[in-house]
Amino acid sequence: MPILLMELNSVENSVNTRLIAARVILKVWQDGQSLTAALDEAFLTLDSSKDQAFIQALCYGVCRYYHRLDFILNQLLDKPLKDKIVKSVAIVGLYQLKYMRVKPYAAVSETVLAVNNKPWAKAVINGLLRNYLREQDKLEQKADADSYAALSHPKWIIDKITQDWPQQAADCLRENNQQAPMSLRVNLSRISREQYLQKLAEQSITAIAVSFCPSAIILDKPIAVDLLAGFAEGLISVQDTAAQLAAGLLDVQAGQRVLDVCAAPGGKTLHILEQQPQLKELVAVDIEAPRMQRVSENLQRLNLPAKLITGDAAKPQDWWDGQLFERILLDAPCSALGVIRRHPDIKLLRRIEDIDALQRLQKSILAAIWPLLAPGGILLYATCSILKQENEHQIQAFLAEHKDATELPIMTNDWGVAGSCGRQILTGESAMDGFYYARLRKS
Repeated sequence: MPILLMELNSVENSVNTRLIAARVILKVWQDGQSLTAALDEAFLTLDSSKDQAFIQALCYGVCRYYHRLDFILNQLLDKPLKDKIVKSVAIVGLYQLKYMRVKPYAAVSETVLAVNNKPWAKAVINGLLRNYLREQDKLEQKADADSYAALSHPKWIIDKITQDWPQQAADCLRENNQQAPMSLRVNLSRISREQYLQKLAEQSITAIAVSFCPSAIILDKPIAVDLLAGFAEGLISVQDTAAQLAAGLLDVQAGQRVLDVCAAPGGKTLHILEQQPQLKELVAVDIEAPRMQRVSENLQRLNLPAKLITGDAAKPQDWWDGQLFERILLDAPCSALGVIRRHPDIKLLRRIEDIDALQRLQKSILAAIWPLLAPGGILLYATCSILKQENEHQIQAFLAEHKDATELPIMTNDWGVAGSCGRQILTGESAMDGFYYARLRKS
């Protein structure tokens, strides 16, 4: 067989990572599937870790810059592309040319091969990508001049964040387009932070300690967890610094009964147990059984005890045993607009009408869980949102309706912004995710 023919057959028979990525993006953009779930499905039949890493980087990047890429694509088209997979392939191609260190000729040729079964689309994709390369500066300037394309967010998210945080909105939106740092939580019941930093230094891994959070370490560069010393043995866990603040704010004491509501995947559950091993009992509740399985696996890795219940937080009558809790952590379902850096598909999945629905759900869970708190007990309300509607406004309304509830102010200047109730961390502050906390005591 001639060498050229052999090469062509090799290309045709090889995995086209651009096509796989385009299909993943389409499942997110069109079907509303989470990026994590869509990637997990795609990787079931893909053995190459190198291909998986490339596809993952491509998909996360496309979700991060989807709105900008879509704007540029529309500048290149005379009329919209009706074929959704071809549009997805085109956006994947544009992302490579703008943001990845892929040689332009390779990006164009491999992206064209992704539509090999559609002869008409090959010419369209080839023309689009080559026109982009010729007019790149002009097209990028147009995108920079459009407020929504420049920030690469849907209009409603920009408007909501700007309404709540007019001075900080631009910084928050820019942070959303950055890759989140990798933060670790040191299990202080097993090893000191200084000792673990030394272990990292011995591995030539650069990291810094967070001054206001005793357990937190931020790595200079992300690394696979199985390469971190002591991960399998439970010396450390991956958790953003903002989320690590929860255990300290809850102020759990020995002998207390603790409830962790909406607990999965269990990072805060584990941290509470690490901080206070002498609890009477910790009960963790979540509505999704597969997510509770992750909590179980994490507890096993750290060899920690907890009672796990799969149940609806808004209906405690279905699972509560009638015994009161001295501490309750409610990590409420929310828009997750504070963690877009980690989950850029939120920009494609979330809708403005979701916010009102989430606010109603938060309110119903708060009202349902409050009777489970013992007099004198503390409930810590938390979200990974930066919208006041889900945070301080929610707590204001709760306090107005529950005369036996009083706020315990969070007294610190180390992190966050004090609101009318609680304290808000804005995305990117001290390398943290966007997070909200409010402490309530039952009189």
